[in-house]
Amino acid sequence: MHSSMYGKIAKAKQYSQEPDRLQFVQFETSFRGENDSHTVKLDATGWHCTCNFFADWSTCAHSMAAERLLGQYIPAEMRQGEPLAVNLSSSVARS
Repeated sequence: MHSSMYGKIAKAKQYSQEPDRLQFVQFETSFRGENDSHTVKLDATGWHCTCNFFADWSTCAHSMAAERLLGQYIPAEMRQGEPLAVNLSSSVARS
């Protein structure tokens, strides 16, 4: 192995221990849901999903799951959080 490669391998190991160095600014994946597969994207304008729910609500289970999986790798200004994070047990109890 070329001697300069050893330094690059060591730096890669160091960087991999510092995950805050990495943030996705663009991301696209195929998300396999229960009924169909959907394309989930993150770009400069935010999250996008090809499912019908996202078209009406600008969020969905697929985009929220992708955000949870990617966690800290999503820039703070692009995090949707969980807009539906209400206490569902108390809402159901009142019904």
